[in-house]
Amino acid sequence: MSKTLKFGLPKGSLQDATYNLLSKAGYRISGTSRSYMPKIDDPEIQVSLIRAQEMARYVEQGAIDAGITGHDWILENKASIVEMADLIYAKQGMRPVRWVLAVPENSPFSSVKDLQGKRIATEVVEITKQYLKKHKVNAEVEFSWGATEIKPPELVDAIVELTETGSSLKANNLRILDTVLESTTRLIMNKDAYRDTWKRSKVEAMSTLIQGALAADSRVGLKLNVSAKNVDKILKVLPAMKNPTISNLTNKKWFAIETVLEEAKVRELIPALKRAGAEDIIEYPLNKVIF
Repeated sequence: MSKTLKFGLPKGSLQDATYNLLSKAGYRISGTSRSYMPKIDDPEIQVSLIRAQEMARYVEQGAIDAGITGHDWILENKASIVEMADLIYAKQGMRPVRWVLAVPENSPFSSVKDLQGKRIATEVVEITKQYLKKHKVNAEVEFSWGATEIKPPELVDAIVELTETGSSLKANNLRILDTVLESTTRLIMNKDAYRDTWKRSKVEAMSTLIQGALAADSRVGLKLNVSAKNVDKILKVLPAMKNPTISNLTNKKWFAIETVLEEAKVRELIPALKRAGAEDIIEYPLNKVIF
């Protein structure tokens, strides 16, 4: 009887970003937007869509073997799981997200200390309580079912809300007092499933491919030709993850050079390479970079 890995994908804000990442990692997921049991092109994996807020709890309980969720929701659920990888991506980009303490723009509050005895609304009640305890502030923390940004000042004095850019908070005339928690996406696993050699190996393979896809997201490949007399000049200009690959062309006086580098550097690098004698420069995208 063949084994199956029960794997949870985050339903909600992380869903599209996760699907795109898995596609780059080599996994094809199909199914309607309303389906909670999409198909994946690996017969050994059974996929379920589960809200990120609940993922860690279901992984801890063993309802699923592994899944993808935020570090914030692991803490909020106080889940005892195995963290397999730190995957730095979010809904709007490849960066951590923040839970921030925010108040109305015209509020007299300037720090968390000013919220003594006040009311705070948030989706992460436990995280907020721990934050207040750390700062020795006694305030009422209530769970928010959504639309948290519109609650101050009529309903609550402050909120703890998730943000990537801060634009939604500004749009609602809120200002940030402090960062409560910085969080990244995590690949997690049930402890019993981790002790299963086959399941652990399956998740480790997924982790390698996913991290390779993340590493490739900000990098590109570069190929170029250069005459023998200009090779040293090119190598001084050209950064590389380790060392560029250099190959002889049929014409012994010319070489082909290939490397991988940060995409952000390409705009300034290509003109410099051209000035140093590079010809036939080709830039190409990458799906995975495995370190």
